[in-house]
Amino acid sequence: MADQSRTTLPSKYLPAVEFRDLPEPVPLRKVAGASVIILATAIGSGEIVLWPYITTQVGFTFIWAAVVGFAIQFFLNMEIERYTLATGESAITGFARFWKPWWWLFIIFALCQNFWPGWATGASTALTFVLGMGEDAPIVPITIAALLAIGLTLTLSPVVYQTVEKIQFVLVALIMIFVVLAIPVATTGEAWGALFTDGVGFPVGHANLDIALLLGALAFAGAGGANNLVQSNYIRDKGMGMGKHMPKIVSPITGHEEAKPSLGYMFPTDAENMRRWQGWWRVANWEQFITFFLVGVLSLVIMAVLAYSTLPVGQVEEQNLDFLFLEGQTLQETVAPWFGTAFWFTAVITLFSTNLGILDYTSRLIADQLKINALKDSLFWTESRIYVTTVWIMIVVGSVILLSGVSQPFLLLVISSSIAGVQMFIYSGLLIQLNRKALPKELQIGGIRLAVLAVSFLFFGFLSVLLVLDSLGVGIG
Repeated sequence: MADQSRTTLPSKYLPAVEFRDLPEPVPLRKVAGASVIILATAIGSGEIVLWPYITTQVGFTFIWAAVVGFAIQFFLNMEIERYTLATGESAITGFARFWKPWWWLFIIFALCQNFWPGWATGASTALTFVLGMGEDAPIVPITIAALLAIGLTLTLSPVVYQTVEKIQFVLVALIMIFVVLAIPVATTGEAWGALFTDGVGFPVGHANLDIALLLGALAFAGAGGANNLVQSNYIRDKGMGMGKHMPKIVSPITGHEEAKPSLGYMFPTDAENMRRWQGWWRVANWEQFITFFLVGVLSLVIMAVLAYSTLPVGQVEEQNLDFLFLEGQTLQETVAPWFGTAFWFTAVITLFSTNLGILDYTSRLIADQLKINALKDSLFWTESRIYVTTVWIMIVVGSVILLSGVSQPFLLLVISSSIAGVQMFIYSGLLIQLNRKALPKELQIGGIRLAVLAVSFLFFGFLSVLLVLDSLGVGIG
């Protein structure tokens, strides 16, 4: 057996961990879905709104960045998963083992990113298109009703992850049916040709594409921001790797709670455990690549091609969801009335699924960190109770924001997504530290994966600096 002393996680700020053997890996079909929640969030953020909007402004000259963004996020997600597969802990817990304040800083980041109920507002706006309600539609009451419905669903689920995964599977399946149908029915050969001939550019300085929107679109070419970090919590609740040894979030009303914090374990790096590790690493990579990267990139590209096919470049001027309305109207006129309505209904599903994912993952992140760092000895404040409390606080705050008059969904999405981009700059660097210094040599990041994280750190760092300069009024480009 390997020398266990050299594989102990840093314990200056959090307790040292015990050793347990790594569970046996399972076939890919049994973990399929671990990435479906993050995929649902991705489709409803960049794929249905930001990237089609960018396409209406500059064509496909910037679409290369969406593919790059997805690729970077695949590697980021796998480094987040590496630490959790090996320890059962979330990546943020790993960060806090090196510097204690990271746990509450990432809570602040997640709240700043997600208090804005932009996706729920977008879903309500798209629903008014479906129902033909017009400009005087009661968007705010509809949005608040949707938030309340999500809150009740998350509160009453016996095992929250299983419920969210099942709902998102159904919603993603409905979205994919429309996406596949749209290719022969509504996209044009000219649009597909332009995808390959429009060239490559970076549209800084375009009148309708400020740096906040571009940074946000790059962050949300995929999931973005704190959402990626909570991939730790998803695979843990899926029972992957050392996550099988960890407690799950359940309903305080209908489930069986566990009061202990989600501090992890390490496994000895002997031959048997390393065999299991290779099995888990292979399965996790394939699951993430197929579910998140392939399906995500294809859906983004198809939705962008659909926007190009229906809305000539330059026709859309305002930064709002009017372009979705115009796109649906055009589809009603050029394809069939039912198809334009189906497009709007797909937008409702995608944006609703995203808001469900956002309320879940933000509350999951906060509950995990508060239980470990601030409430570890409390028998009352279980991780599940903190989770449910956070869900309802976010619903209340989001409702207050809407009732105060800030209900423009496009603006809310840009605010959220630009904050996500800054977070990705920060944790790209932290993941390098975590998976180079916390894990034993046999499990550490290296090679091309290390190079991609370094590129991610520089890429999002550069864009974050541009965002700050732009916010300060310094001219760019």
